Order: sequence, then structure tokens, then C-alpha cells
Amino acid sequence: MNTWRIKPLDAILATAEKKSLHRSLGAFQLTMLGIGAIIGTGIFVLTAAAAQKAGPGMLFSFVVAGFVCAVAALCYSELASMVPVSGSAYTYTYAVMGELLAWTVGWALILEYAVAASAVCVGWSGYVMGLLKSYTGFELPYFLAAGPIWGWSGTLPTVDFTHGVVNLPAIIVALLVTGLLVIGTSESAKVNALLVVVKVTALTAFIALSLPIIKGENFTPLMPTGLIGPEGLGVIGAAASIFFAYVGFDAVSTAAEETKNPQKNVPIGLIASLGICTVFYLLVAAGVIGTVGAQPLTVNGVVLSPDSAAFSEACRAATEAGNAPIVCSREALAEVLRMSGFEQVGNLIGVAAMIALPSVILMMIYGQTRIFFVMARDGLLPEKLADVHPKFKTPWKMTIFTGLCVAIAGAFFPVGQLADISNSGTLFAFFMVAIAIMVLRIKEPNRHRPFKTPLVWIIAPLAALGCLGLYLNLPTVAKMVLPVWGAIGLVIYFAYSRRHSHVGKGLIEVHEDDADLPPPPATT
Repeated sequence: MNTWRIKPLDAILATAEKKSLHRSLGAFQLTMLGIGAIIGTGIFVLTAAAAQKAGPGMLFSFVVAGFVCAVAALCYSELASMVPVSGSAYTYTYAVMGELLAWTVGWALILEYAVAASAVCVGWSGYVMGLLKSYTGFELPYFLAAGPIWGWSGTLPTVDFTHGVVNLPAIIVALLVTGLLVIGTSESAKVNALLVVVKVTALTAFIALSLPIIKGENFTPLMPTGLIGPEGLGVIGAAASIFFAYVGFDAVSTAAEETKNPQKNVPIGLIASLGICTVFYLLVAAGVIGTVGAQPLTVNGVVLSPDSAAFSEACRAATEAGNAPIVCSREALAEVLRMSGFEQVGNLIGVAAMIALPSVILMMIYGQTRIFFVMARDGLLPEKLADVHPKFKTPWKMTIFTGLCVAIAGAFFPVGQLADISNSGTLFAFFMVAIAIMVLRIKEPNRHRPFKTPLVWIIAPLAALGCLGLYLNLPTVAKMVLPVWGAIGLVIYFAYSRRHSHVGKGLIEVHEDDADLPPPPATT
């Protein structure tokens, strides 16, 4: 049986027309969906980790990560406008490069969405515990407030429980969001639209208060760790991590099958949401650096990795001494304002993050269930996974399964490592999209393209090389997870998916009952 078989674009489009989900989203809703999915832990929490890796040079890290996302977004836009169906990079790869590579992309997207949701859960935990301490003085015991720290020794993984065992708040928020999605995404949509406004308002307030008091001397030395350093340090290493701050824009592409006039609105939603978020990020990063400084924490002149046990120990000692730098904070933006004399506003930023970050968790879990749904529709996963609840009309089985996985990962991994692991899956999917667009230009040059990527033979290679470069600058643990995860996926593919594939059986059409899924949470 040929594992390189493709699902023809014409068949995919015919399926979308005959068995489509309800088309209800316009350009504004897609932009809001993108902003809701993008703005989250990446900027609220990972700013501190980026500062530890690159110092003030993290400004360039945001630019690098934003540029890679921009060229990837242009590739996404062309494919999404041509193939306005659910499935994102998985569907595009299936149509262009065949089933086996499509499976690996879908499998990587599952890693991306689930681990990203876990990272946001851990970020939410940091803000909640910071608020509790600020208002009441209460702190959870260390073993319930954070997960252990994972490392790599030779060819074996290591784990350090001295700074945390299980992140209880992360488990709680993961299960609450899962319950909300099971009950119904129409309720989720209303909540998410409000939380997008809360996040944007919080970042705007931070920018308005921090920019007027920045000090030029805080920007020197500008790149204390250089351009590229060991174990993810340096400007490029920070870009590889902060790339997580942009993850989510492809959720716009995933919702193409539910979009009115997708040929026009999907590219608008992708590029508009990415552009708005990039401006916010640069202004927020400048505010952090200029107000309280963002030089890396060192021990004996050595810059420590923000996800290492040594860094946690150094931060604990600095906290006890009362001089912890912002790079140690688990609630960086709130802490910056407190350190700048705006304690109450800082607490309000913490409140905003606490109530808004669940919208990102919601979008990530929703995104993974959508990928599960499309893969099950193609027969690559058991179709029972796509069962829709008779009362709530939601894909309850895969939602609960995803939520449990998210809770487990959030409980036992730190936010930085989760973000880097998620990035590995994301970068692979983006890399494959960039390759797919070039292959399709050669194979089907005359196919109608409502949106054409400008300078495609420059933009697409830049996207592919940019994704590869960022992946190679991830920490070792994150780089190792992707091939291990991929190997597990290949076992599943050859043991189950290859034999049950609808395309392999000659079944191009799908079942009549696969169009019951609700619209995405950002619907207004």
C-alpha cells in the first residue's frame, strides 16, 4: 500500500463543500481569533526567560521570531486560501506531499497544541500564585507550586525535584477549561471574546505606564550573551524560545472551513493578527528592559539557562536576599510595574493575566481537537474519537483526552521547557508548509490562487530556513522530543493508520455525520 498517496486538492475541496462545517467567521472574527490565540503566556511569562537568554537583545529576538512567523504566515495564507478546510498544515501536506508526511505533520501539530496549552497552564499558575502572595501573603508549598526540572545527561534524561514536584494550579485550570469546552463552545466563544479585550487592555496599560519611565542605560550591554550561545542562549536562542509568543496564528488557518469568503478573509486574519501582536510585543519588551533592566543572572560570570536547576537555585537565593532580578519572575509584567512603583496596577495586570490566559488554553485544546477530528475523518485515527456528544454537540471524547494530557504535562514540566517542546512541533509544521507551497507551485502552477505569496521563491525558502535555524537553536531536551515523538507516531501510523486510511481504501468522501462540530471560540 502506497504511503506516499495524496488526497487530491479537488477531492478535498469537494469534501469541504459537501460535508462542510458551518461558515460563520469574517475577517474581524478571524483576527480576534488569532489575537486571542497568540497573546498569552509568551509575552506575559516568557519575557523573563528571553531576558535571561539574551538580555536587552531580546528585542532583536522578537524581531527574528516575528520575521520567521511573517514569512510562514504568507505561505500559510496562500495554501489556506486555496484549501479552505480544517486541518491546517496537515491538510496542506496531505494534498501536496502525501499521506506519510501529512501524518508526521498532524502528529507534530498534536504535540504543538497540547504542550502549548500545558505551557499556558503553568504560566497562569505563576500569575495566580503571585497575586495570592501579593494580596494575602499565602504561598503554596514549593512541591505543589511547580513541576520538577528536566535535563539531559549524556544519552539519558534527568529530573530534579528539589524545586518542585507537581504544579497543582496548572492541573486545576486545565481541567476547568476542558470542562468548558465539553459543555459547549458557544459558551466558550462569549468568554473568549471578552478575554481577548482584557488581554489587550492589560498590555496597553503596561505600555502606557512603562515607556515614559524607561532609562537608556538599561539597554547596555545590548547583547550580553551574543548572537548565538550554548544551550539556547543568545539572541537566536531566545528567538527560538520566544517564538512561542507567536504560536497560535495558524489557528486562523485551522478555522478556514468555518470562514465566510476564506479566500479573502483567511489571509487578512493571519497577517493582521500577527502584525498587531508584533507591535505589542516590541513595545512591551522595551518597557521591561527600560524600566527595571533585563541583564541575565550569572554565577561566577557564567550565564545560566533559565530552565536549569542551577538557575532556580540562584533565583531562590536572590529572592531570599530581597534582590531577585526580573529574569527570575514567574509573573514578569506584573512584577515590573510593582518594582516601578505601580504596585496596584501591577496587581491588576496579574488579575488580567489570571482571567485572560485561560482563553489561550481554550484555543490550544480546541485546536488539537480540530486536528484530531480531521485526521479521524481521513481514517488515520479511530473514527470513534470524533464522536459528537448528543446533548452538547461537542467532540467530547477527544476534548477530555486532550485536557487530561494537558493537565499532566502542566503538572510536571516548567513553562520554559514546555514552550520549547511545543516550538519544536510548530517549527516542523511550518517548515513543511513552506516546502509544500514550493512543490505545489511546480506541480500545479495554473491552479487558481486567490492569495499568492509575493516573491514566493524568496519567501518560502526563508520560511523553511528560518524554521530550521530556530529549531537547531532550541535546548537539547526540546530538540530530542520531536524525533522521539515522531518515532512514536510512525509506529502508530504503520500499525494502524496505514491500513485504515480512507484514501488508501479509495474512499475520498467522508461520513455524513462529521459536520457537527461548533464554530471556533473566537466567534462574536
